[in-house]
Amino acid sequence: MKLDGIDIDGTLKDLESTLASEKDCSPALKSMIGILILIVKLLTNRMGLNSSNSSKPPSSDLNRLKTSKKKSGKKPCGQKGHSGTTLKQIDEPDEVEIIQIDRRSIPRGHYKELAPEIRQVFDIDIDISRKVIEYQAQVLQDEHGKRFVAPFPEDATKAVQYGKTLKAHAVYMSLYQLLPYKRVEEYFTEQLQIPISQGSLFNFNKEAFKNLAGYDQIAKDQLVASQIVHADETGININSKRHWLHCASNSLWTYFFPHEKRGTVAMDEINIIPRFKGILCHDHWKPYYRYDGCLHALCNAHHLRELTSAHEQDKQEWAGMMKALLEEINSAVHDAGHSLDKKHADNYRQKYRLLLENAEKECPPPDETQRRGKRGRIKRSKARNLLERLINYENDVLRFMENPDVPFTNNQGENDIRMTKVQQKISGCFRSTEGSEIFCRVRGYLSTCRKHGVSSSHAMEMLFEKKLPDFI
Repeated sequence: MKLDGIDIDGTLKDLESTLASEKDCSPALKSMIGILILIVKLLTNRMGLNSSNSSKPPSSDLNRLKTSKKKSGKKPCGQKGHSGTTLKQIDEPDEVEIIQIDRRSIPRGHYKELAPEIRQVFDIDIDISRKVIEYQAQVLQDEHGKRFVAPFPEDATKAVQYGKTLKAHAVYMSLYQLLPYKRVEEYFTEQLQIPISQGSLFNFNKEAFKNLAGYDQIAKDQLVASQIVHADETGININSKRHWLHCASNSLWTYFFPHEKRGTVAMDEINIIPRFKGILCHDHWKPYYRYDGCLHALCNAHHLRELTSAHEQDKQEWAGMMKALLEEINSAVHDAGHSLDKKHADNYRQKYRLLLENAEKECPPPDETQRRGKRGRIKRSKARNLLERLINYENDVLRFMENPDVPFTNNQGENDIRMTKVQQKISGCFRSTEGSEIFCRVRGYLSTCRKHGVSSSHAMEMLFEKKLPDFI
């Protein structure tokens, strides 16, 4: 690594060589200098981390350059067959304004009027206002003084209350658009002239949670019965304590659940993966391999980042070649229609194995003779750990080659879980376990609805009408 034109790696190697050959230096001073060299190495390694060789987000890259993607050969903008979102004229506009020609601006003569030219402007009323519905129930009294009152609608239970459309809109803004309660409160007060408290907003979210009481089990059963499930987890803060949000999803269903544990204790309690018999796609978090009732597929986006780090920071030539090979295989799979025939797959598998055989020479295992009485596995470098994983889990790394249902990455799971990180950045934490459970169930429901083509706003309106979409 170079910093301001200085080759830091080369300088440190020269310093280590000089220190090893120095005979007059005291052991204490040598130890101190050795510690300083180690600290400099750790700091320089950290400075070399970015979004391409670690899990750091792209926003943390300083002065990042836009990388050019492989050209697809397609023309810019929407492709043939894409429906698009082009604005089109409607047959029944809300308002029609007739524009007359100023006769003084045209020559004198007799004119025949033709069909008008039409242009439409789509806009919104600046006066976004409230709508109050008053129900007046007829009251009759007989000659004996007994009163009879016409029945109110089932959902009109109080003298004054909030309507279901308002509740759906509030929950949509809170749990889907992730607006803080204070900002949702300001919106209703200032734009709609409807006083609403943060406590009421929480109660609306809680009501949505209760109306989805049966969703959790349905989503779990659908995921268990599917061919592929993407699994991921991320840290969340609940009342200043570290917890984990677990996600199991695929192209049609999403399930979230918060838990204080990250590993098998949580997975067993959720009870999706223990029952699953298909292909589980994940990032090689070891507890996933405790479940042998299913096949596994590893996320190669993680491998590409780790290979980039091994090549750039640890100077491992094999890592750069393996990264290029995996990208080549992915392109071949894409060009072949999401899977390779056996001949081409076997050819790539041989290249994969040969490359790793050569990598063993460049990145050998640690010397077992240096154990010095210590128990357990001798510590490996990150590059060596990555190499052993690629060797030991070959089938899981390359499963995407021949199975069209298996993707190259675990992006489905990571995309589904991403908005949780946005929520944590906005709010900082969940105030209670109940709040996190409300967020997870409603967000999972909205994510699933969108995957089935049901908009989030419509899904919320149905929920407060105590209905669920047909696919559920």
